[in-house]
Amino acid sequence: MALPPQLKAIQHHLRTAQEHEKRDPVVAYYCRLYAMQTGMKLDSKTPECRKFLVKLMDQLEMMKKELSDNESITQEIVGNAHIENYALKMFLYADSEDRSGRFHKNMIKSFYTSSLLFDVLSVFGELSDENIQHRKYAKWKAAYIHNCLKNGETPQPGPIGMEGEAYDDEFGAEGGGPSQEPYNPPQSQPSFHGHPSNQPPVSNFSNIQIPPGSHAPANTPAEIPHPEAQPVKPMPVPRTMPVVDPSLLNNTQEGNVRLTPEDYTRAQKYCKYAGSALQYEDVGTAIQNLQKALKLLTTGKE
Repeated sequence: MALPPQLKAIQHHLRTAQEHEKRDPVVAYYCRLYAMQTGMKLDSKTPECRKFLVKLMDQLEMMKKELSDNESITQEIVGNAHIENYALKMFLYADSEDRSGRFHKNMIKSFYTSSLLFDVLSVFGELSDENIQHRKYAKWKAAYIHNCLKNGETPQPGPIGMEGEAYDDEFGAEGGGPSQEPYNPPQSQPSFHGHPSNQPPVSNFSNIQIPPGSHAPANTPAEIPHPEAQPVKPMPVPRTMPVVDPSLLNNTQEGNVRLTPEDYTRAQKYCKYAGSALQYEDVGTAIQNLQKALKLLTTGKE
């Protein structure tokens, strides 16, 4: 069923869902859930939109039944961790390629898709300031690098200065699944201080926070490019192992520590994040989250 023009803002989230149908059904499910919730706010009254959204609801119900044994669907906290870890892995892969000066369609796709997944995180509640910053940076980077390559210019790697943060929210990235539409560059392009060959002033994005222990692994979930796209093969990034906090080796609870229900929830959240990180073989992030949980349970403090 064709997407009504009133719901154009969710087209790339639906496309991302389709691309992950078999590779990661959890990502596909939450992309569609976000699209349905956003679509309801955009237009739930006109007949064509209602018909489309009802069909999308039916599809979500069917997926929920098929994935009824998946904790990422049945437990919101696990689903949140799954999507956030996936979005960060994709972002960090693209960021690593960018900072290494390896510019290709697959990394543009990864930047843009990560920005869509940060959108999707809003189904679990308000985005953190950090994820809002990641989303803005990823979307802008995808548009900037695409425009540079299109114009035969060499992009500046890493965070760079810019005037404004204008980019088209309908920006599409190349290299997806079989339903991929033509690559549409943004209507409103970011303007830069000087020619890209000159080093522009550093903007606030130079302070972008990369979560500690998160690295761009060789087995990144970045999209598989079309055969005609021949990106530079990403070089594996060596993993670094965080040092175990010696104070946590004594795993007995201190004195009269009284944990609140909120403490238990936070500890559970850290454990879920660790489990999700291990799905991507990210041992560093798993260890850090488990240490946070252990510290909270033994001291009552974070």
